[in-house]
Amino acid sequence: MFSGMSNHSVDAKGRIVLPAKFREELGESFYIARGFGNPCIQAMSKEQFDVLSSRIMELPADKAMALQYSFTATAVEVAPNASGRVMLPQALREFAKIEGDALVIGMNNRIEIWSSKRFEQFIESQKDTIAEALTMLRL
Repeated sequence: MFSGMSNHSVDAKGRIVLPAKFREELGESFYIARGFGNPCIQAMSKEQFDVLSSRIMELPADKAMALQYSFTATAVEVAPNASGRVMLPQALREFAKIEGDALVIGMNNRIEIWSSKRFEQFIESQKDTIAEALTMLRL
C-alpha cells in the first residue's frame, strides 16, 4: 500500500526520481497515465493496471469508452533507469502542468504526481469536503 508524500524535481528531460519504496512496490516496470478527474499523473503496478482495465471493460459501453479515452489511451508503460528516474511523457506533464517541482503522493493502490502549486490549490478547494468526511468518520 502506498502512503506518504515527498517533494521531487523534474529534470529538463522530463524525468523524475520516485521514492525507492514506491519503485519497489510498483515493480520493474509499471504504468503512468492521467489522473482520474484530477490534474495529476498517476502510476500503478502492471497488476493494478490489468485489474482496473478489466473492470473498465465490464462497464456499460459508453462509460467504458469514456474511461478508455481519458485513462487507457494516455497510459504508458515505464521502467526506472539505473538512477531510479522515470520519464514522464510531455503530454502527461502538460496535462498535469508539472514543471520543475512535483509532489509524489501515496494513494493506497497507486501513486499520484502533482504540480506542487496545483496540489495546494486542490487541497484548498477540498476544505468543505474534508470537513464533511471527518464529521462522517466522527473525528
